[in-house]
Amino acid sequence: MQFASQSGEPEPASPRISAALIDSLFETPAPLLTGLIFGVVAAAATALKTGEPSIWACVGLLILAGAIRAFDLRRYQMRKSTLTADEAARWKNRHQIGAMIQAAAVGIWSTTTLLVSDDAVAHMISLSTTTGFVAGGAGRAYGRQWIYQLQATLCFGSTVVALALRGTPYYIVMSVLCAAFLVAVIQISANLHRIFMRALVAREREAALAGQFDSALNNMPHGLCMFRVDGQLAVMNHRFSEMMNLPDDLVQSGPNASDIIAACVSGGSVSSENGNLILREIEDRRVRELLTTDPDFARGRALSWTFQPMADGGTVVLLEDITERKNAEARISHLARYDELTALPNRVSFHDEIQRLLANSHHSERLSALLFVDLDQFKQVNDTLGHPCGDQLLCAVANRLREMLRPEDFVARFGGDEFVVFQQNISSPEDAASLARRIVERLSERYRIDNHLVEIGASVGIALTSPDGGASADTLLKNADMALYRAKADGRGTFCFFRDEMAATVEARRILELDLRKALANEEFELFYQPLVNLKSGKITTCEALLRWNHPVRGTVSPVDIIPVAEDMGLIVDLGRWILRRACMECMKWPDGVSVAVNFSPQQFHQRDVLSEIRYALEVSGLPTHRLEIEITESSLLRNTQLTHDILSQLHALGVRISLDDFGTGYSSLSYLHNFPMQKVKIDRSFLEGIDADRPLTLLRGVARLAADLGMSVVVEGIETNEQLELISADGTITEGQGYLFSRPVPAIRVRQLLNASHGRRSPDDQLTIASRSIA
Repeated sequence: MQFASQSGEPEPASPRISAALIDSLFETPAPLLTGLIFGVVAAAATALKTGEPSIWACVGLLILAGAIRAFDLRRYQMRKSTLTADEAARWKNRHQIGAMIQAAAVGIWSTTTLLVSDDAVAHMISLSTTTGFVAGGAGRAYGRQWIYQLQATLCFGSTVVALALRGTPYYIVMSVLCAAFLVAVIQISANLHRIFMRALVAREREAALAGQFDSALNNMPHGLCMFRVDGQLAVMNHRFSEMMNLPDDLVQSGPNASDIIAACVSGGSVSSENGNLILREIEDRRVRELLTTDPDFARGRALSWTFQPMADGGTVVLLEDITERKNAEARISHLARYDELTALPNRVSFHDEIQRLLANSHHSERLSALLFVDLDQFKQVNDTLGHPCGDQLLCAVANRLREMLRPEDFVARFGGDEFVVFQQNISSPEDAASLARRIVERLSERYRIDNHLVEIGASVGIALTSPDGGASADTLLKNADMALYRAKADGRGTFCFFRDEMAATVEARRILELDLRKALANEEFELFYQPLVNLKSGKITTCEALLRWNHPVRGTVSPVDIIPVAEDMGLIVDLGRWILRRACMECMKWPDGVSVAVNFSPQQFHQRDVLSEIRYALEVSGLPTHRLEIEITESSLLRNTQLTHDILSQLHALGVRISLDDFGTGYSSLSYLHNFPMQKVKIDRSFLEGIDADRPLTLLRGVARLAADLGMSVVVEGIETNEQLELISADGTITEGQGYLFSRPVPAIRVRQLLNASHGRRSPDDQLTIASRSIA
């Protein structure tokens, strides 16, 4: 708090302490002026008594010094409230000069009187006056210790010397006594200075602490009140007053706890009932917490009151506005239990509510039904129109479901395109069937989304509560899900009730999934290959790799049973990676002119590292890029068109051939042939149905001619008879054929035999004949 000055006197670091020390030099002006007057009167008395001219000169000097100090004292009193730090320092210097002049004048007068006169009365007057002057200065100049020390020495030091110079024993004794008095007075002044400095420093520290406490108190986010043991208010911060809308003059009136709470109630911040509770908690002096709500519902404030007893018996009350926290908690709770997009209850909320409703209806004779609703073709809407349109469609579906339900029914969104409806108090299963029928019909009606007309469908699975009750929410959900699975398997756009035998089907599916996961780890799969024959040369140009599963119990399982399950389980990417690498390595064992075709599912084709996987398979096997053919379906082209185009372009640049499989099914948009870098089009086997008639044959040849004109080779799948072969090869636009007429899918060893037979003869007719007879 302090540092030492060059004079050795502690110098205050605080401007306020410095100002207080300077002000102490000019305080108590009345005693100072009285001392100046009595000093002049005493000097004049000695001059009159002795008649010495030198003493009269001293009188004049005292009058001049006293006038100067009185004038400075008057001016300081008038200006001290507006003084700056620099001006205060100058006034300190003026005081030092005036004090030194006056002390020197008194000392000169006393010394002159003692030395030029032998009058004992004059000596007594001068000595007593000088002694009083020094003693009075000790109590007045304690603020600047070194000034007083110099002032006392100038005033009394010469007097001590003059007494000693008189030479008589009496005066020598007086000289010694006066010297001792001077030392004592200086010591007293030093003690007073230390006491004064401690008091100033303590006051400064207390003021700083009080300022910090006041600043912290009035800037804290909580409202605070402290009540003494008698209930009187001790402290209240501004935040409490603002939160409670209290009048400004309330604290000045010295209120007690009852007055404060009454003001809170009258200000509309708490209700009368809550006010009584708060007052009771203050009087009980226990650690408690109380939550109150604002009587003004427009503001909707939530307040937290915390009561903490003090050691002296009083109570501290902390007030916190927790409105935002409560709103955030409510928002989090809402998000945890409601779907943010459709505002319908979510899975958690639905489960809890259904469990409660089932418990309440345990002894009811009426039935309840749980309807699991799944949207058909929703994924295609998402892929073609984008997720924002898909979100709007889900909201429209939710609104339609709300409109169809009774007040006692309950609907929730389970995520994605799945919704669940709980129908209470129905008399028969037909009531549930009627609602399911309306749901399928209403959700299948057209939607207008962003100027697009959108059509989707819906499939519904229904599970009923048993007449004896006891069904849980989990059981109903599982049964309705199994019924939904069956409804979708029956062709979608319909509904199905749960039956007990469905559980066996689901269990079989679960076992199949477990076996499939184990088969992938143990490599129980095998690749079969079906040739594609060039219709002009008769040679096998490509072999399509087809997956087979050698199950230890089921026997050989076809891809029709494997691929959908693998896609649902998310194993299709790992399985496709295995197929790609194994097919590339097998192709290296074939003649150089034969390629291998590998089917890519949409999930596999759109994985992030599909290009890296293809490059790696080619690198590991050593297969040239032009001998690998990737077969994709149009469903792969629907998703993320730009990304799909980029992937196909990079594969084309790499040298890998791209084939569009199953053309003629689904949308079969001709824009695919134009927008994407395809080298081959495989026309689906459905085009061969009724090919002996003019219309199907014309359609087949038209599609083939269009693809051929675009520079693509054309393959027809599913050729089984020589008549079909003759019809499709008549005009020469169809390049290759694939089907049982040439070969069924065969194992790797068998396909090598076929390839050796196909490429070991030079006659095209003979080669075609051999290929067509190599039916496994």
